[in-house]
Amino acid sequence: MKYKLLAVDVDGTLLNSRLEITVHTKQSIQKAIQKGIVFTICSGRPIQGVKLMTDMLEVDIPVITYNGAMVIADGKVIFSCTMRGEDVLQIERLGQEWGTTIVIWAGNRLYVNKMNERALEYAQVSKVEPQVYTDVKELIDIGVSKVLWYDEIERIKEFERRLDGLLNLTVNFYTSQPFYLEFVDQNVSKAVALEKMGEYYGITREEMIAVGDGFNDLAMIEYAGLGVAMGNAPEEVKNAADYVTLSNDEDGVAKVIEVFILNQ
Repeated sequence: MKYKLLAVDVDGTLLNSRLEITVHTKQSIQKAIQKGIVFTICSGRPIQGVKLMTDMLEVDIPVITYNGAMVIADGKVIFSCTMRGEDVLQIERLGQEWGTTIVIWAGNRLYVNKMNERALEYAQVSKVEPQVYTDVKELIDIGVSKVLWYDEIERIKEFERRLDGLLNLTVNFYTSQPFYLEFVDQNVSKAVALEKMGEYYGITREEMIAVGDGFNDLAMIEYAGLGVAMGNAPEEVKNAADYVTLSNDEDGVAKVIEVFILNQ
């Protein structure tokens, strides 16, 4: 199979544990692009956070942000899906009742329910200045791309258990990091985003490679013609993949490019 598109997750995949893109990985990506591959970053991060990655790679590429809620190609939004108002209200209410840190992305801006240490840490990672919201309905009017809860790992696991069967069926939720629980519309996933990108570029799912390490990557790993799990991924993610590469600290993305693209 001649692959035409490579979609790569960021945290735990493209970035190593020191949050770096190694020179080897960067050069491999640039070689793949020179060979004609459509390379895309597929992340839960916002546009601002993904742009940091494209700047580091020194490439102009299409990107998938907010875990698939927004897809950008050729400088324009080709797909966007915001959450239903009633879902945001329910998630926000439960988050307040359970005393967690709530992060809301609306209109590509970052809002938090309280300016605590976690909110500031999240803002540092996303490189966006947070604002404390007072009325979540105002954010719903703007259009909410995703909601995120940031808490202790054990509490996040407890939240997942408590939410099962409690939330509306119109919401997808999963952990992107063990301490992040993310919520998006049911019509949003990295797989749907890849489908939209495929339609835009005229590329079939069989011609795609998707690489990731987290549970929020499962959909695209299962969707792509070649689904790849990182060596540092949980066993459930590895079991869903067609191929397991090296870890993010061993240039696992570069290995995929060398084996399936540059050596074709």
